[in-house]
Amino acid sequence: MVKILFVCHGNICRSTMAQYVLQDMVEKSCISEQFYIDSAATSYEEIGNGVHHGTRGKLKREGIYCGDHRARHMELSDYDNFDYIIGMDTANIRNLNRFYNNDPEGKIYKLLQFAGESGDIADPWYTGNFDVTYDDVVRGCEGLLKQLNNE
Repeated sequence: MVKILFVCHGNICRSTMAQYVLQDMVEKSCISEQFYIDSAATSYEEIGNGVHHGTRGKLKREGIYCGDHRARHMELSDYDNFDYIIGMDTANIRNLNRFYNNDPEGKIYKLLQFAGESGDIADPWYTGNFDVTYDDVVRGCEGLLKQLNNE
C-alpha cells in the first residue's frame, strides 16, 4: 500500500483538495485499495475546521465528494507512517524539512514536481481562484499517479 500525505498551511484548501482529487482518481481507476491518502497542516490556525467553502464548492462542481474532513496538524509519526509527504508550495517544503529533520529518507516533495514543474500551488485562501488551484492539483496528482505506475 502506498501512503500519501498532502500538506499545506491550514489543511482546509489545497492539501484537502489534493487528498480528495487523488482519492477520486484512484477510485475511478479501481485501485483505491492500493492507497492510503490523507492531508495535514503545517500551522495550527485551522485545526478542527472543515473544508473551506471554496474548495468544497469546486470539488462539488467536479463531482468529487470531500466528506466531513477536519483540519489536522502534521505529526512527527507521519514521517514514519507515510511514503510520500507532499507540500503545496515552497514555504510548506521549508516547514516540512524543519519539522522532519531535513527529510533523511527523501519522502518530501512539492506537488508540481510530479507534473515536471517547479512552481507552487497557489493558495486560493489569498487568490480566491479555486479553479486555477484545482487545475494545478489535478496536474500534480496525475503526474504522481503516472510516476507510481512506472515504479
